[in-house]
Amino acid sequence: MAEMVKTLLVIEPSPEFPRNSEGSIIQLKDGSLFLAYTRFTSGGHDNSAAYVSSRASKDGGESWSDDEMLVDNEGRENVMSVSTLRLPSDEILLLYLVKNGWNDCRGYLRRSADEMQTLGERVCVTEDMGYYVINNDRLVRLSSGRIVVPSSLHPNLGREFGTWSHRGIAMCYLSDDDGRTWRVSRSRLEAPPKSQSGLQEPGVVELLDGRLMMWIRTDMGSQLESFSEDGGETWTEARDGQLKSPVSPATIKRVPWGKELLAVWNDHSGAHPFPQGKRSPLCAALSDDDGRSWRRSKMLEGDPNGWYCYISMTFVGDTVVLGYCAGDTTVGGLNRLKVIQVHRDWLYA
Repeated sequence: MAEMVKTLLVIEPSPEFPRNSEGSIIQLKDGSLFLAYTRFTSGGHDNSAAYVSSRASKDGGESWSDDEMLVDNEGRENVMSVSTLRLPSDEILLLYLVKNGWNDCRGYLRRSADEMQTLGERVCVTEDMGYYVINNDRLVRLSSGRIVVPSSLHPNLGREFGTWSHRGIAMCYLSDDDGRTWRVSRSRLEAPPKSQSGLQEPGVVELLDGRLMMWIRTDMGSQLESFSEDGGETWTEARDGQLKSPVSPATIKRVPWGKELLAVWNDHSGAHPFPQGKRSPLCAALSDDDGRSWRRSKMLEGDPNGWYCYISMTFVGDTVVLGYCAGDTTVGGLNRLKVIQVHRDWLYA
């Protein structure tokens, strides 16, 4: 019987590359797994110098190619937070952040027509100046063909970090021409006043009834939720969701072999006794009713000193391939990148 949970790759930090973190994985036409991720060169902070690196595996993750630079550092600080998406045309979209400072961090998109061998010219997704956070693996194409990029704007009233607001404002950027042009949603969501974090690092999934669900990282003990009935143009007020978590993002996608939603996040519901506030454990759970409730989660990683977050999710055959930061107190929380493969039978057992 196939191994239920299998480690495919671990990229450790080194003096040359002190942080290897969040990325996105896509399957190429020849069956290869293609990983694009952020490789830092001058430190482990979010504004340290970094570029987008890539590796590929032709044997299901048993072995991987050497690193190759995919996108050089185009920002005054770095490029980071990679997403990939295959279009019906078989073009592949690559989205990433270009960070110039605390008042200028925006999303840019490139496209590839040759299975990531080359990339076209970049297009700015978040055209308005500001500090926009778009998590890795967040590109979503709806059944209508519209592409949605969930983002969080952190207002900045000056140049210094001290005037940068932790209170994120959630919104979506929308494209109806396969990513060539973009516009912002009409709704801009804010958290209740008692929240210090605001609405951070949102994600979006399409529900079976055609609505969209946005889940959003907060400091309020759970992922907050908002819904859209018009393809992401307008959104309901963000309210407490079912996924209890620390200030850490979640990832949700629909499984290809059924109708369930699959969530991977730091489950702080009490199902697994871990100290509050930590980005551990890393858990997975299925929902049979489009996120109104979730089955009891199963633990993927359980080191109490671990730091598990920024998950990418790619379905390959009867498995889901997950890439995520898997640091700890010895190497730093965001500095180690890990890729695992989980068989569908493990999720349902």
